[in-house]
Amino acid sequence: MKALKQNMAVRFLNCASMHPWWPRWQVGGMCLLVDTEQGPVLVDTGFGLHDHEIPSPMVKFFRADFGIPYAPQECAVRQVENLGIHPREIGNIILTHLHFDHAGGLPDFPWANVHLHKKEYEAMLHPKKWIETFAYDPADFAHQPRWVTYEEITDNWFGFDAIRLPFTPSIFLIPLFGHTSGHCGVAIENGDGWVFQAGDSIPLDANFHVTPAWVNRIVLGKHIERLRAFTEVHPNIRLLAGHATKGFFERE
Repeated sequence: MKALKQNMAVRFLNCASMHPWWPRWQVGGMCLLVDTEQGPVLVDTGFGLHDHEIPSPMVKFFRADFGIPYAPQECAVRQVENLGIHPREIGNIILTHLHFDHAGGLPDFPWANVHLHKKEYEAMLHPKKWIETFAYDPADFAHQPRWVTYEEITDNWFGFDAIRLPFTPSIFLIPLFGHTSGHCGVAIENGDGWVFQAGDSIPLDANFHVTPAWVNRIVLGKHIERLRAFTEVHPNIRLLAGHATKGFFERE
């Protein structure tokens, strides 16, 4: 995928296409490729090669329900290669959470440091919510990733508690617990502005009216109204959802 603008440091990648039976949306999974002084950094991975080539029983189940196509060319490792970046250059991956459609590509970068909130790591090991029990795929972690976990709040980012990550330009984990026990947004300094990947704490396309409020509260968590108000106060900050329509990626 091409950059938002050629001189910007953040590229938007669709690494998890889905064509659910209902609603009849053409949906992609939002991953970011960020240029930093520490090398290119991935934010979420989408599906991995193994999800397409040797899918686990969990992925086979969701493939039928969510209409997941066979599309290994969409995997982050293939898209990175197509951009002229050797996969070994991806030494760091930041995760909003560990659901299989956001972390399935981890085995394609087994050497990478994987940055995430400690609560999310613990939720993967010992799921407490019923939905977490069904959405973490052990196949994504069988290679024993090089986990780097965070918990201590270090900063305030536009009113949100924030955890500074060891990258330049500045990148913060923003705790947005709810969709999962350790779900976080990722705020990325981008020139004179910011990109805020809010993951699965907001609806498709960051459109707060695309799904009913009661569904949003149950599936996505409690931060929707705060994030909606945030966009009104800070229209210059690019707010992204964990999933976007195919039209979004075509436009970008």
